[in-house]
Amino acid sequence: MAKDLKELTETAKKVIRIEAAGVSELASRIGESFGRSLELILSARGKVAVSGMGKSGLICQKIAATLASTGTSSFFLHPAEGAHGDLGMLGKDDILIAVSNSGETEEIIRMLPYVKRMGIKIIAMTGGLESTLSKNSDEVLDIAVTEEACPMGLAPTASTTATLAMGDALAVALLEAKDFKEEDFAVLHPAGSLGRKLLKVSDLMHKGEEIPRVAPDVIVKDALFMMTEKRLGLTGVFEGTNLVGVITDGDIRRTLEKGESVLSMRAGDIMGAAPKTILDGELAEKAISVMEKFSITALFALDNRGNVTGVVHLHDLLRAGVV
Repeated sequence: MAKDLKELTETAKKVIRIEAAGVSELASRIGESFGRSLELILSARGKVAVSGMGKSGLICQKIAATLASTGTSSFFLHPAEGAHGDLGMLGKDDILIAVSNSGETEEIIRMLPYVKRMGIKIIAMTGGLESTLSKNSDEVLDIAVTEEACPMGLAPTASTTATLAMGDALAVALLEAKDFKEEDFAVLHPAGSLGRKLLKVSDLMHKGEEIPRVAPDVIVKDALFMMTEKRLGLTGVFEGTNLVGVITDGDIRRTLEKGESVLSMRAGDIMGAAPKTILDGELAEKAISVMEKFSITALFALDNRGNVTGVVHLHDLLRAGVV
C-alpha cells in the first residue's frame, strides 16, 4: 500500500471532521427562506417531488422517503427521465424540491421551463446562490460547504451529507408542524421493527364476542366451557359490565390440587379478585412488561373510563413480532 494503515486512519478521521463541519455550518443558514419553504409545502394541495441527478439523486430518494414516512406525501422524480415523459408525474398543485450543488445541473435546468409554465413552486437546495437554479426558484436553501472530504474535490462527499441533513431538517420541521405522532408513524410503518414497536394494545386485543366472560354465580364447569371456547386460558368474571375477577387455568388446577370438587363451585368462589389490566391505548410493548412482572399470559384492556374493551394475550404479541 502507498500509505500505511495509520495514515489511512487519520484520513478517515479528517473526512468525518470535514463532513461534520459542513453540516454544522447549515444551522446558521436556517432562516426566513427555510420558514417560507415550510409554508409552501404546508399550504400545497399536492405532493412534494424531490429531484436531483447522480449522487444528489440518491440523496433525493432518501429525502423523499423520509418526507413520506413522516407525513408529507412525496416522491422522487429523476430529472433525466423527466425530460422523457416523467414530467407528467408533476401536477400543478405539487411542490418541486430541486437539488443541485452547483445549481447548473443540465437535467435539472432542462425541467425548469415546464415547471414554471405549470405554475409549480420550486424550492432549490443548492450551493450556487447565483446559479440558474437559484434565480428560477421561489425559495433557496443554501447547502454550500467549505470543502469536500474528497482530497481531489471531485467526489460529492461533504456536499451530499449537507444536503441530506437539510432534507432531514425539512422533514422533522414539517413533522412537528403537522403534529405527527407515534400512532401516525405506526400507520405508515406496519412492517418491520419500527411498526411493531409502535403497535398498541388495541391493535392486537380480542374484542366484542371474543372476550370470555361469566357471572360470579356461574358454576366453574360452565366457566371452563367458556375458557375452552374462547381459547385464551382465562375468563373474566363480570357483574354487569364491571370486571370483578378473573379465572385462569392455573386457578382451576390449584383448586383441584387441594382435592376440592371445583367443577360444581361458583366462579366467584375461585376467581382472583384483582385482575391485571392495561389501558387499550398503551403500546403493546408495555403489555409485555406487565405480563413479565406478574408472570401472566393475558391482560384485560380498559378504555379511559375503566370499561373492558378487550383481552390481549401473549400469543398475540408473539405473532405480531412485538416480543
